[in-house]
Amino acid sequence: MSAGAAYVVLQRVGEHEWRVLGEVARRPGLPARKSRGQALRDALGREPEHGEAFAVLPRSEWRLSLDC
Repeated sequence: MSAGAAYVVLQRVGEHEWRVLGEVARRPGLPARKSRGQALRDALGREPEHGEAFAVLPRSEWRLSLDC
């Protein structure tokens, strides 16, 4: 995992399964909420489609969040 990455972007692939799409750095000057949305677009290379399930988590928390 990249030390400079702020967010990990995951895609739901099953009821309890997630796939890591990538890690994305926070964009300087963007509020956290907008930066998270931009992280998703950066990881996908496109806008998300209706019905797709994603999670954008801080890099420091993503493993803990998915182990629940």
